[in-house]
Amino acid sequence: MIKKIARVSWDDVMMTNYGTPSRTFVSAKACVLKDDQGKSYLDFLAGIATNVLGHGHPAVIKAVTKQISTLAHVSNFFAHPQGLLLASRLQNMTGDSHARVFFCNSGAEANEAALKISRRTGRSRVVATQGSFHGRTMGALSMTGQPSKREPFTPLLKGVTHVPYGNLSAMSRAVTKKTAMVIVEPIMGEAGVITPEDGYLSGLREICDRVGALLVFDCVQTGIGRTGQWFGFEHEDVQPDVITLAKGLGGGLPLGATIAYGKAAQLLQPGDHGTTFGGNPVACAAANAVLDVIENKKLMQSAKVFEKKIKKSLSTTPGVSEVRGRGLLLGIELSRPIAKKIAAAMLEEGVVVNAANDQTIRIAPPLIVTMPQIEKFIATFKKVLKESDHG
Repeated sequence: MIKKIARVSWDDVMMTNYGTPSRTFVSAKACVLKDDQGKSYLDFLAGIATNVLGHGHPAVIKAVTKQISTLAHVSNFFAHPQGLLLASRLQNMTGDSHARVFFCNSGAEANEAALKISRRTGRSRVVATQGSFHGRTMGALSMTGQPSKREPFTPLLKGVTHVPYGNLSAMSRAVTKKTAMVIVEPIMGEAGVITPEDGYLSGLREICDRVGALLVFDCVQTGIGRTGQWFGFEHEDVQPDVITLAKGLGGGLPLGATIAYGKAAQLLQPGDHGTTFGGNPVACAAANAVLDVIENKKLMQSAKVFEKKIKKSLSTTPGVSEVRGRGLLLGIELSRPIAKKIAAAMLEEGVVVNAANDQTIRIAPPLIVTMPQIEKFIATFKKVLKESDHG
């Protein structure tokens, strides 16, 4: 069967929405991927900020193996220990004993749940930001502030307004007593790791409080230790009404969560929302293992150390205009629009990164990355960037 799969062509069996991938990966361990030609790659994207413990982590393998041999799936008509434990841990992270959790499978689903929660306020209008990314399902896409992703699928949900990210004056003008919720990423990932000035997130809280709107932080990409914090907004003294999570939460397995604080936690009523696979026992077991390792190995602290190392090493590199972000979610802004060329060259050199746009390289390596691997990335990046001047 494996040999038959190896002979299958992507274009012969897959839809064209992703284009044709340049590599087929067949195995991985820790921070290293291997393709079907036997070549190894340093993984500095981690499934787009998903594999926070890298590939094949022993703790995740052990937890998943034990759980799938005990209880693989049960519908949400019933409870199971792994889900209850994980929900309790997420509740504790918020610091609010009144917070409540809804499990789903992805970031888009988590944001759809947040949208439904906001509708239960009796209001329907939403304010989001230009350049934001909240998912590709129709509700999440309506909130996504990227015209190229939205326009092919109009008409979308009505009543969604997009304002410039980081601009509190524009947000204040857009938010009214008809606004159900404001949804914002603590750091905009897909837009190029755009990091707002200090005070922006707490300013959003003040604006929402003025009119009674819900404040939702989309922590899908910033969450689960990636920024050196559990969620990615804790550097400001602000409490949202709703947090959405996914990506790193399942450590490579599909798992998302919508966490509502206080009164917002009581808005969804029995029968209002549901999912078949959300909070699956196996995925929750993986998530509990992920949280254990991050805590025990102090990976959030090491993420901050690596952030400083990368910023110090690359900020003054010719061809780099800025390195922004927090922890191990970083955007390297280039002085020329050659990000796609650089990403392709890095891949040839055996390092996986992402061109978030024409001028920004995004990196989100596993939190278990080592200092020698960080140094290898830095050296390879400098080499590729220097060679681009002569290419």
